[in-house]
Amino acid sequence: MAKEKVTYPVHLKGELDKPSRALWLVKWFLAIPHWIVLCFLFVAFAILTIIAFFAILFTGRYPRGMFNFNVGVLRWGWRAFYYAAVLGTDNYPPFTLESVDYPADLQIDYPEKLKNWMVLVKWFLAIPHYAILGALVGWGYNYAAHNQYPFGGLFWILVVIVAIVLLFTGKYHKDIFKLIMGIQRWSYRVCAYVGLMTDEYPHFRLWE
Repeated sequence: MAKEKVTYPVHLKGELDKPSRALWLVKWFLAIPHWIVLCFLFVAFAILTIIAFFAILFTGRYPRGMFNFNVGVLRWGWRAFYYAAVLGTDNYPPFTLESVDYPADLQIDYPEKLKNWMVLVKWFLAIPHYAILGALVGWGYNYAAHNQYPFGGLFWILVVIVAIVLLFTGKYHKDIFKLIMGIQRWSYRVCAYVGLMTDEYPHFRLWE
């Protein structure tokens, strides 16, 4: 009897959408309105995570409205990041927390029940992931808000390679894209775990 495939409750979507040769040169600038809004959204994300910490500690539940909002913030951040950093699409990301028809999307399964005591140790338990992701995405990575800064790490080396190849050939190497998506998939699993959105320990792998 075949084993049922078990997937992690974080589902990251990224569809390669034929990006142009040179638009990446201005994408970070074009995405400035998103970065401004996301600064405020991630402040709200942090505050709600603190409130959720106490709610889970005393009730074992992550308030559904707060959960949906925080997932929406991560989703918005992923779409903007996919556009400006992953360079996977030229479609400008929408200004919404909701899941929409866009090449990049994020879904996190809502946990009906969480272990109260685990909120006290998740940051500590995730230390091995911090070390690995430090090498993959750079030491400027902020695990609480899933902010990634443009220096250091394998991810940014791959992005530079992608940008140069795009400029001269107009093509996005599919194997590099798979590796980039794997790194992002891993980092979002860790983000959801330390963000108290799941009790399932993140997989040490690049695929889902």
